[in-house]
Amino acid sequence: MMNRIAILGAGESGIGAALLAKAKGYEVFVSEFALISEERKALLDAKGIAYEDGGHSAEKLLTFPEVIKSPGIPYAAPMVKQIMEKGISLIDELEFASRFSNGKVIAITGTNGKTTTTLLTYHLMKEAGMDVGLAGNVGDSWARQLVDGDRAWWVLEVSSFQIDGFKKLKPQVAVILNITPDHLDRYEYRLENYIHSKLNLVKNMDNQGHLIYFKEDQYIWRGLKELSVQANIHQISIAQKVENGAYFDGSQIHYSTGKGFQIIDTASLPLKGHHNMVNVMAAAQAVIAAGADEERAMKGLTTFKNAAHRMEKVAELNGVEFINDSKGTNVNATYYALAAYQSKPIIWIAGGVDKGNDYNELAEVVKSSVKALICLGKNNEKLKFAFGQMVPQVMETQEMRQAVQMAQQIAQAGDVVLLSPACSSFDLFKNYMDRGEKFIEAVKEMETVK
Repeated sequence: MMNRIAILGAGESGIGAALLAKAKGYEVFVSEFALISEERKALLDAKGIAYEDGGHSAEKLLTFPEVIKSPGIPYAAPMVKQIMEKGISLIDELEFASRFSNGKVIAITGTNGKTTTTLLTYHLMKEAGMDVGLAGNVGDSWARQLVDGDRAWWVLEVSSFQIDGFKKLKPQVAVILNITPDHLDRYEYRLENYIHSKLNLVKNMDNQGHLIYFKEDQYIWRGLKELSVQANIHQISIAQKVENGAYFDGSQIHYSTGKGFQIIDTASLPLKGHHNMVNVMAAAQAVIAAGADEERAMKGLTTFKNAAHRMEKVAELNGVEFINDSKGTNVNATYYALAAYQSKPIIWIAGGVDKGNDYNELAEVVKSSVKALICLGKNNEKLKFAFGQMVPQVMETQEMRQAVQMAQQIAQAGDVVLLSPACSSFDLFKNYMDRGEKFIEAVKEMETVK
């Protein structure tokens, strides 16, 4: 009898899962609550995959023995509740994809920094000549890529939502960068639930695997205390020496190779800021744990280009640096960006859709480094209330070009103009990428006028 599987959600992961399931001989049904784009409908039609959009048909979905849920759909969604109540197996696209891969997995999670670390790990492994693929929350879905072929290694960026759908997926190397309160609406507003979700990444690992984590993170510690971890432990630290792992002494990274420690001079790295040193150390430990040619891999550190919209230098005009950190959509991410440039006066462009932000975390770095705040949002009252008394100059606008022009008018040589919103983008922009691209366009316009 043919295997049958239903897929909730027709985003990148849902479509990828549908294509892989079809290629493996499954009867597939895709159900999307919103509307499926014409392009994706055409792809499903071409492959003979059944689908529906504009709502879910419970009577049909509940006949399937297994359902793949897109990570963006909460467990509290009515259709998901019905599936769970009936005892139907509910998994994530990555869990499904893992059944059809013989490759070893490096899985990277954390509230912040996971995209940078994932891209860097992939880059270093490629530089070392390894057969490696990149998936999870970056690029094409793992399932879609497996339709075309497998790799010896897969570097996966994984969110807590995806980990929640893991059953048997077992990383060879797991990286946990940090845990800060985020997405708590998905976890009954209980931080403990979110911590457990992240640490479930290691639940299937054995003593052949490797766990790399940031030693100074109190929430990782709290979660690990309650777990019996079988994997080999590698700690990374920016505060103290470690026996097995890597540490940053303020100017150099010291990383263990299994035969002693090697040194990376961080002055030559394109990544800046203490938080990025954590990302570099995590990636270095991951590729060493994967058995990469260490010398070739580490040469790749100087040639790495970070993801767009994450602390991305757009231009330097008249001695003023313009930095695009549009991907900084929460307070913690923005803290890292501000801290990375705090040695210079900062003109900070921030604002958007507030996700219940607590701005106290930013107070110290804002007080010491921000000379002007330009609020870019439809409702800027919370930002103005939080920082109006500590920043010498506060302005507001609802237009990116004007925000950049305001910044240019008050900037002096040696200043940094930093777009790091600490908020979602949906009040004025399609998404954080659209916001970042508008910033780049506005800066480039000034470059041509210069």
